[in-house]
Amino acid sequence: DETEFRNFIVWLEDQKIRHYKIEDRGNLRNIHSEDWPKSFEKYMKDVNCPFKIQERQETVDWLLGLAVRLEYGDNADKYKDSTPDGAKNADNTAKNAEPLINLDVNNPDFKAGVMALANLLQIQRHDDYLVMLKAIRILVQERLTQDAIAKASQSKEGLPVALEKHILGFDTGDAVINEAAQILRLLHIEELRELQTKINEAIVAVQAIIADPKTDHRLGKVGR
Repeated sequence: DETEFRNFIVWLEDQKIRHYKIEDRGNLRNIHSEDWPKSFEKYMKDVNCPFKIQERQETVDWLLGLAVRLEYGDNADKYKDSTPDGAKNADNTAKNAEPLINLDVNNPDFKAGVMALANLLQIQRHDDYLVMLKAIRILVQERLTQDAIAKASQSKEGLPVALEKHILGFDTGDAVINEAAQILRLLHIEELRELQTKINEAIVAVQAIIADPKTDHRLGKVGR
């Protein structure tokens, strides 16, 4: 819009550029005058704008750049230590992502919150609230995460076991108790097997750490 464009140029000169003295801005301020384009063309020459009067987009961009340079020059001390909004938002995001960095363990609200969680999750109380918080974290990770819930909800299918084929090794004198003892022994064996599997995995992991990095079993040779 022509009127808005002229008002914009006058505002830039009055508020930011201030190339003319106040008394010399009359022709530029008279935006309804038929001679305003001539006044504007003279103004562009006076401020050494490299663009022609017809190149409005380029002229506007150049005048805005001039205004920014002048604004900074007048307030260099104010702007030199300024942080871009993007960097501020990034800092705030980083702080929000680590809410426990400035955690005050002696804050009554913190203690009350930990105690409330412990009661809700039926966790044994402890004098050290950080220990209780750690216990809460372990419980949530192992029992309440989506993966843990999904894994717990999966039904485990196993092979039927004929108890009569497994020798108990002793006799309690009661058939029902003998059967219960056989079941407990089988469950114990299953737990031992699971423990042995974890031990084997740990041994393999340790061996991988302490192994010579130059050894490449895939190549069937040692060294490079």
